[in-house]
Amino acid sequence: MNDAAKVPSARQTELLEAAYEYALTHGLADLSLRPLATAIGSSPRVLLYLYGSKDGLVRALLARARADELALLEAARAGEATLSFGKTLRLTWEWLAAEDHRSLLCLWVEAYGRSLIDPDGPWAGFARQTVEDWLSLLAAGQGPGRRRSAHGVAERTEALAVLRGALLDLLATGDHRRTSAAVEAYMGRLRLT
Repeated sequence: MNDAAKVPSARQTELLEAAYEYALTHGLADLSLRPLATAIGSSPRVLLYLYGSKDGLVRALLARARADELALLEAARAGEATLSFGKTLRLTWEWLAAEDHRSLLCLWVEAYGRSLIDPDGPWAGFARQTVEDWLSLLAAGQGPGRRRSAHGVAERTEALAVLRGALLDLLATGDHRRTSAAVEAYMGRLRLT
């Protein structure tokens, strides 16, 4: 790997940001270097030089999307020194359900699915990594003892399944009221409201 790939130049950072915006609109499944390069004011040759291959570029875009997702989630938690599990769930759902995050979450769903069906491609490990990210986020809302217990692991795994299912349903239908009511009902059964 060349030095330019280790420490991105200003141009590489600019191109990655432009490619990321392109991917948020067009997705990654049918990404073709020529139309992407034209759209972002570059050339396929430059993109191949900077990322080594189309797969390298996809990996960089996935890393960029993950960084964006984690930063936005942390920003949602900012201002709260400690959050209860219920508050963590509520803030997470509010973030997931926000219209402003729709394109990022559609990209996330695409990458998650591709990671499951193409585990050796540029998507390798994305699904597992994102599950770990979300479980860590939810664990932060549990007390230290509960966090380390088998019950705590099961609790946040169940919560993640509910949030992910509601998110997929929301993305498919746009029915914010129904999916939010389902998340609230789940939290109410746990007495987390």
